[in-house]
Amino acid sequence: MFGGIGVGMVMCFLALLVVGTYSAAAGLAGSGGGGAVALAKGAVPARFQPLVQKWGNLCPAINPALLAAQLYQESGWNPRAQSPAAAQGIAQFIPGTWATHGIDGNGDGKRDVWDPADAIPSAASYDCEIAGYVKKVPGDPTNNMLAAYNAGAYAVIKYGGVPPYKETQNYVKIIRSLEKSFARPVGRVAPSRQAAGAIYFAQKKLGTPYLWGGNGTPEQQGRFDCSGLTQAAYRTVGIELPRVANDQYNAGPHPSRDELLPGDLVFFSDDLTNSRAIRHVGLYVGGGYMINAPFTGAVIRFDKIDTPDYFGATRVTKDGAAALPTDLPTG
Repeated sequence: MFGGIGVGMVMCFLALLVVGTYSAAAGLAGSGGGGAVALAKGAVPARFQPLVQKWGNLCPAINPALLAAQLYQESGWNPRAQSPAAAQGIAQFIPGTWATHGIDGNGDGKRDVWDPADAIPSAASYDCEIAGYVKKVPGDPTNNMLAAYNAGAYAVIKYGGVPPYKETQNYVKIIRSLEKSFARPVGRVAPSRQAAGAIYFAQKKLGTPYLWGGNGTPEQQGRFDCSGLTQAAYRTVGIELPRVANDQYNAGPHPSRDELLPGDLVFFSDDLTNSRAIRHVGLYVGGGYMINAPFTGAVIRFDKIDTPDYFGATRVTKDGAAALPTDLPTG
């Protein structure tokens, strides 16, 4: 039994909800709104959020969500990150660039690449400086700034916008896609057209025993843990999610609790201020319930989402998932 409802009735209810996902698409996909860019709840760790919110408004070419996307892409919020190319800190400045463009963001008389209070303001300042170089170039000023960051201002000026370099075009697309996962939505989030397929996969796994680290392989007798299940469900519809729950949070925009639709990923954490502390994920099916692989000794099942550790939700997009970094520097 499921909350007093028979399993057969649950499946009928679930089918209606999935159909509703498609019928809602026409009504919601075109809706939206304007306004200043604010950060999604908990997307930026609490210790860095004031810096990102403040310095992300330094010039018109950037915003807090865009700056957050760049920092996450560079370091995954690790202030001690260091790459094989000697890029350093949360913003991954190489020493020569830091020497020229690093600023004393916190006014303590030092410019410390390892201190986020200096590195985050420096990243914003550097973006705005680059935006100034290409401000007369036609097109979207933020795209032009990102292209200049990747390929150099000369290339953007030469081509009158984002140059025809695959690496540069991909970089712009990645950051703009990640930007959506850090921004607090100002309108309704467009429904996912892949949701029904993901739910279909997950519901076939109901009753399967949980396995920590489980990816559903034959060697594991088809068992999953929480993020293994959601990863496998979305893989069946052509979307490749990261393996761990806290990275899956950044795979798309974040609908509010009252805007959830079947197929949304729902997340749980003991720290509601930091998406990097997320420890559990499930697949929302409607009516306040999710399908999830809960813990050792349990089976994949329906559970309520309205618990004190509910963190938030993500509406997975193909571009959002593809934008997530796979090789963050260590530190």
